[in-house]
Amino acid sequence: MSKDTVAVQDASFKAEVLDSSVPVLVDFWATWCAPCKAIAPALEELATQYKGKVKIAKVDVDENQQVAQQFGIRSIPTLLFFKGGRVVEQLVGAMPKAKLEDAIKKQL
Repeated sequence: MSKDTVAVQDASFKAEVLDSSVPVLVDFWATWCAPCKAIAPALEELATQYKGKVKIAKVDVDENQQVAQQFGIRSIPTLLFFKGGRVVEQLVGAMPKAKLEDAIKKQL
């Protein structure tokens, strides 16, 4: 994980995501998930590129089942975009960096 992405746990989810002053893209992932690993470099690049405008957060679903259940995460990677404390967009599965960036631009 890069210095510009934020690891979020069940206990810190409200403060880091729901109460964030900037939009947050949350990556629900797991260490054993190959598609999750495939999109990780793109997410890290976007976290650096959009630093200060968008927060990129990662939630390990094996270690943080409460948040994953709360948002009905059934497959990973699932990316939820939060703005003002609510989900405004959902993306499921591995996708190219350009599609991820389009989703970010749409929320700015």
